[in-house]
Amino acid sequence: MIGRLRGAVAEIGEEEALIDVMGVGYVVRCGSRTLQRLPALGEEALLHIESQWSESAGLRLYGFGTREDRKAFVLLQAIQGVGPKAAMAVLDVLSPAELASAVAREDKAAVGRASGVGPKLALRIVTELKDKPITDGPVFMGVPTPAAAPAKPAPSGDAVAALMGLGVAEVNARRVVEAAAAKLGDEATVQALIKAGLQELGR
Repeated sequence: MIGRLRGAVAEIGEEEALIDVMGVGYVVRCGSRTLQRLPALGEEALLHIESQWSESAGLRLYGFGTREDRKAFVLLQAIQGVGPKAAMAVLDVLSPAELASAVAREDKAAVGRASGVGPKLALRIVTELKDKPITDGPVFMGVPTPAAAPAKPAPSGDAVAALMGLGVAEVNARRVVEAAAAKLGDEATVQALIKAGLQELGR
């Protein structure tokens, strides 16, 4: 049973990453939130792994950035009707802390934002996770206060959209733009981020 992988990021796809551990490449299925937070290609990553075996698919590895993500993934799959895909979808829209908060508030609408999770399944998730230790930290019980006005789109968002328009997968576009923004700083223009992103993709 594989519980953790530490190795170089060899490839990043739309639903999985290839992690090179001492010359052995492990295909790890990850949610979009985890994929977006992976380091650049060639850099070292640490993923917490949930290993699952089935007759049809064989061994599959599911990777998470934190132990709490992995724990929430396991708890979600213990619920009838929630498979790996639905569990991943929930954790793409809600972090473990946000999921715990939604469960505490009985906010099935928040859980229902996940792709493939309908109202009935969202209600079942909220009901069955009640009193389950989803996160080790404190659970926020209140309802978040909406912002007074929508925030102005960040240059990085426009740069990601531009790269996607050029045929770059969203995961890869976000990764290279975030890397470019970190190097160029908060004052970087959309054009500068796009140029730096294209240079990173061309390596």
